[in-house]
Amino acid sequence: MGRGEILLSTTAFNGIRALLKSKTGIHLEESSNSLILSRLSSRVRRQKLPDFDAYLEHVCTPGGAQELVQMINALTTNTTRFFREPGHFDLLKTEVLPNLIEKAKRGERIRLWSAACASGEEAYSIAALVLDIFPDALDFDIRILGTDIDTHMLQHAKTGIYPKRSMNGVSEPYIGTLFEADRGDGKLHIRQSLKDMTTFRYLNFVEPWPVRGPFHVIFCRNAAIYMDPETQSRIWQGLENVLDQEGTLFIGHSERIGADLALQLELFGPTSFRRPLSFLGQNMSKKERGDVTT
Repeated sequence: MGRGEILLSTTAFNGIRALLKSKTGIHLEESSNSLILSRLSSRVRRQKLPDFDAYLEHVCTPGGAQELVQMINALTTNTTRFFREPGHFDLLKTEVLPNLIEKAKRGERIRLWSAACASGEEAYSIAALVLDIFPDALDFDIRILGTDIDTHMLQHAKTGIYPKRSMNGVSEPYIGTLFEADRGDGKLHIRQSLKDMTTFRYLNFVEPWPVRGPFHVIFCRNAAIYMDPETQSRIWQGLENVLDQEGTLFIGHSERIGADLALQLELFGPTSFRRPLSFLGQNMSKKERGDVTT
């Protein structure tokens, strides 16, 4: 297998797949040789290495640690847009946020998490929805966390600057909530109020998570689908562990959380989950008996 002057041997192909899976949990199919060639050939040339075998050897050494990060960035899929899968945002607006806003008004801490946030559109969409229905949100303890494994995407998210085409598909009421007035540079700039509500942080699902929760809302959509079943199961369990007792979890439409969480989570909308009444009742009984602390 080769393209131009750079050879991707079977050994290097399988080695890169195995390395990516061990470091990130991402499983590349056996037919993904063209993806590796298209996304990593420029990295091999930049390192002035003769082929992918030498590249694989390099990223496995201490001196290649930074290049390993770049390799992971290059092989990560980052498809996203503002208000992607709008049905989830409709549920968030009508079924979830009203109760959370009332909690915030009573002085409670409210946290929403966009896991696998890519370049930040999802996190900023959540923030825009919060501010749209609760303009005083910044005066209360409501914050949005966005996390991703791709360091390039995280930097893009923190900057909050997007091409004009990113506005496509955003309904008119939210354009003014999301973006500043036109600066004349051909770019869309996220409003400072949304940036003040939102924090971005690195997170690798197969490493210890730098989050504790509890989160009242978690969006983790179209990330676990790239993992093997065992890793997917660990991700769902980890998310459930940091989900508030009355929390809501949104996942991708091609993803399934598995039967092992059926007692902790129930479906209430398309790939939208919340705590069943039986779970809430059990936990309330434990509190009344003093079996748990809050």
